[in-house]
Amino acid sequence: MQIFKNILAAIGLVCLSGFFIFSMQKAPSDQNFGKEQPIVNDYNVYALEMPEGLNFAGEAVPIESPDIYERMDRELLVNTYWQSNGLLMFKRAQKYFPIIEPILKKNGIPEDFKYLAVIESGLTNAVSPAGARGFWQIMKVTGRENGLEVNSNVDERYNLELATEVACKYLKNAKNNLGSWTLAAAAYNAGNAGVSRRLKEQGVNDYYDLLLGEETGRYMFRIVALKEILSSPSKYGFNFNKSDLYKGVPTYKVEVDTAVADFSKFAKRFGINYKILKIHNPWLREPHLNNKSRKSYIIEIPKEGFYK
Repeated sequence: MQIFKNILAAIGLVCLSGFFIFSMQKAPSDQNFGKEQPIVNDYNVYALEMPEGLNFAGEAVPIESPDIYERMDRELLVNTYWQSNGLLMFKRAQKYFPIIEPILKKNGIPEDFKYLAVIESGLTNAVSPAGARGFWQIMKVTGRENGLEVNSNVDERYNLELATEVACKYLKNAKNNLGSWTLAAAAYNAGNAGVSRRLKEQGVNDYYDLLLGEETGRYMFRIVALKEILSSPSKYGFNFNKSDLYKGVPTYKVEVDTAVADFSKFAKRFGINYKILKIHNPWLREPHLNNKSRKSYIIEIPKEGFYK
């Protein structure tokens, strides 16, 4: 019983001490409120000025309309203050834009469409819940309709050069059908038929006049926001040196028109391993190549000296 009383007394003493300590602490005054030392130095959050002359492929974003202004402002804020993702986009763009840009130019597609690939996949070989794959998020049926081989052994949706060609073909067709590059970009997300139907139902002919679902409704604003931010890093608080950005590894091409029984052994012939072979040829989906039709494939091999 005495032990129990001693424990209670000790607890009471601790509580009483805590009360006196708390009562001695100064509450922040009105003059000091909001002026606390920041946890991370030089980090502040600011409202953003709306840039002038925002456009996609030369087609103006009508920010004078209140709803357009707010939707554009949202995407600029979200993508400016998602700093880790933003830095990754700068890093990857340095590596992959030089591959995408000449293919767009060759096909007569405005260079701004490289930012469509950014919002589609984050410039990675992403896989969507619906089954779209690669940088350009191409569905299986679309890939096959446009000449890509898609099966368990080879999936050319993961071949950046071939997939970019397919995206160009789709976008050019959408522009011819819908009349503007902005609508063509929206159709990449919602389909030619879907956008065309909405235009007809609502009696308008412009993307910015359409009432759309959440994803397609944000689509163009996200593209324009990424274009603006990636084009002006320091303006939006992104700081890096060119050496911080990812670099492409030079490769040479090897033509293969037979089956390959073991890509691990194949890779060793060129002084690399299977992992590195797959990094440069993600469209090879299995550790062997069936190639019953004796089709000619181009395999990228990194030049000597870049991997140890």
